[in-house]
Amino acid sequence: MDIKFEKKVGENIRRLRKEKKFTQEQVAAKLQVRGCDITRSALAKIEAGQRHLYPDEIKALKEILNVPYDAFFAE
Repeated sequence: MDIKFEKKVGENIRRLRKEKKFTQEQVAAKLQVRGCDITRSALAKIEAGQRHLYPDEIKALKEILNVPYDAFFAE
């Protein structure tokens, strides 16, 4: 996958999380409740574009952040 694209997706996730006033720890906990095996550290790597996202994580993040899928992929 394109590194620039992954970094942009990560930046978008970080921005959306902060807009909702969630900490990384809170979002990681909400992801775990939805069945995603993810730590705060893994979420930090996603936000930095250093870790790939899995489809179930994208779906859960959409629900947690209450945003459309397009919000993750906005340029």
